[in-house]
Amino acid sequence: MSNVETDPVEVRCGTEVDGERATGAPRVEVLTPRDVPLGGPRAMAVRRTLPQRTRTLIGAWCFADHYGPDDVSDTGGMDVAPHPHTGLQTVSWLFSGEIEHRDSLGSHAFVRPGELNLMTGGYGISHSEVSTPRTTVLHGVQLWVALPEEHRATARDFRHYVPEPVRTDGAEISVFLGSLAGAASPVPTFTPLLGAEIVLRPRATVTLAVDPAFEHGLLVDRGTVRLADALLDPAELGYVHPGPRTLTLANESDDTARAVLLGGTPFEEEIVMWWNFIGRSHEDIVRAREEWENSSERFGAVEGYPGDRLPAPVLPNATLTPRRNPPRH
Repeated sequence: MSNVETDPVEVRCGTEVDGERATGAPRVEVLTPRDVPLGGPRAMAVRRTLPQRTRTLIGAWCFADHYGPDDVSDTGGMDVAPHPHTGLQTVSWLFSGEIEHRDSLGSHAFVRPGELNLMTGGYGISHSEVSTPRTTVLHGVQLWVALPEEHRATARDFRHYVPEPVRTDGAEISVFLGSLAGAASPVPTFTPLLGAEIVLRPRATVTLAVDPAFEHGLLVDRGTVRLADALLDPAELGYVHPGPRTLTLANESDDTARAVLLGGTPFEEEIVMWWNFIGRSHEDIVRAREEWENSSERFGAVEGYPGDRLPAPVLPNATLTPRRNPPRH
C-alpha cells in the first residue's frame, strides 16, 4: 500500500539505548493509532500505529496500517494507483476481502485472507493495489519492513505464501514470517523477524515461547486482549522490549479475539523514511523522488492498471530531520 498522505512527515530512526531486561511479567507500552485518510476524505481511512512519536520501529517493522472492516459498496474500497518504493518490503495480510496486486517485476497476484504477499522494493519497484469487484468487506493490515544497509539496493522480488494454521489450546496461529509455536515460514527475510496472526477463543489464555533477543508488538484487531498486565483494545498496539522468553495473551471477552504479533531484533541502523521511500539521508530521498517523477527505469512500469501513476508529494522546504525512538530508562 502507498502512503498517499499529501503532506507526509519525514522519519529518521536509530537504535534506542538498551535498558534493563525484563524479569517476570514484561513491561508493556500501549501505542494508540491515528486515523489517516488514504487519498482524501472520501477514500478509505486507516489506523496507523507505526511510526509515531513514541515508537518508530519494532525490529525492522517500520510501518503498520490497520483498516476495516469497511463495506466497500459504501466507501468505494481500495484503489491505489502505481506508486514507488525503495529500501523496504511491503507485507500484505487480509482478514476479509480481496486485493489485486500488480508490480513492475511483472507480478500479477491477489491478496486473500490468510495468505501472505511480500514485495521487496530494494533499489526500486512500483506497484498498484485495487480491491476486487467481488469484495464486499475489506479488512486487514499493511506492514512495511526496513531493509538493512547491505541489502537496501537488492533486486525487486515478490513472494506469496499460505501458512498452515497451528492450533493450540485456546488459539489458532498463522505464522507468515519467522517462527512461533512450532511453525516456521519459509519466506526469507533480511533481518530476524516474526509475523503471525493469532486468533483467541473466548476467555482463552495462551503463553507463547518467544526469542528473548526480539522486541515485540501485538496489534489487536478484534476483541479485548490482555498482554502481560496491559489491556489492549482494538487498533491498539502493545510494545514489549527485548528480554522476556514468553508472552502471555488472554482474551478478556466472550467473543473470539484476533491480533497480529510482530517481532524482530532491534534495528540498529539509522533510516530516513518519507512518503514511500526509505533511505539513509535527505539526498537519498530527493534522488528517489526525482527519479520517480522523471519516470526513471529505476522503478519500472506497472502493466494493466487502468489509470495514471501517483505523483510524488512536494518535499518540505527543509532538510529531512532526525526522529528517534526515545531512550530507555
